[in-house]
Amino acid sequence: MSVAFVLPGQGSQSPGMLHRLLNHPAVGATLDEISEVLHADVRNLDCQQCLNSDVSVQLALFSAGVATARALMEQDVQPTAVAGLSVGAFAAAVVAGVLGLANGVELVKLRATKMVSLYPTGYGLSAIIGLNEFQVTKIVEAITSDEAPIFVGNINAPRQIVIVGSNLGMDRVLDEARRQGASKAERLHVSVLSHCPLLQPVADTLARRISSMNLRAPQVPYVGNVNARAMRTKELIAGDLANNIAHGVRWHDATTVLEELGCHLFLEMPPGHTLSDLAQQNLSGVRSIPVEARVLPRVLRLAQREEANT
Repeated sequence: MSVAFVLPGQGSQSPGMLHRLLNHPAVGATLDEISEVLHADVRNLDCQQCLNSDVSVQLALFSAGVATARALMEQDVQPTAVAGLSVGAFAAAVVAGVLGLANGVELVKLRATKMVSLYPTGYGLSAIIGLNEFQVTKIVEAITSDEAPIFVGNINAPRQIVIVGSNLGMDRVLDEARRQGASKAERLHVSVLSHCPLLQPVADTLARRISSMNLRAPQVPYVGNVNARAMRTKELIAGDLANNIAHGVRWHDATTVLEELGCHLFLEMPPGHTLSDLAQQNLSGVRSIPVEARVLPRVLRLAQREEANT
């Protein structure tokens, strides 16, 4: 049995998140290195006001994930594979050794800035729980229009589907989902459009920038967002990083691949516990733990046990 590092995406952020990370030298060193790239202290991006900015949110999430993963690896907790949801994929690529940290910071900032500038208002994400992908797709297809486009975004679990698109269209889809028996249908704390064909211009921009970067072969498999494949070449990973913004994320399939790779302990990088909740609810053979300072001793014991059993 082996360990997977999983890294969350937008929506998991909370005020003070960068000030609650592990008290470890690698965390401080990573945040300092990111701050040098940004020419500003990244620790200032986790206040309530800053988190109203999608650019600040995505940079803070990236920073928390990479810093915590580096701290764990310095404690001899080595991932067998990595996967990141949405912007978490960029942190996963850094952890896998494909992207340098400075390149990762640049790409996350570029991605978020372009997303916001392309569709600054009137769009977002919503979650539908209790209906399957086929049911949600049929509702979306019946309601979407040129004036109020809606798309199926992330498949987080067999019956937890995220839709993306215009606020007006989403409200209509959520009403219909409730009518058809969804146990929950609500807006998410994400105010920017993502993971749909409307963002192909952002994907094209990312692809051009990534093509000029010096990527390295991954040290561990990276499980992609778009096709939920275990990727072992820098070319495939570069394509997933560029293109996931214009496609839905098949997160449940990605975590199933992690389990098939032998990973039965998932360590969720901060902030939050959303990915651990999904794993516990939908993968019977997996234990998933959010990495927080108060549970670090337990995390290290479990990881050592997994290593001994491998």
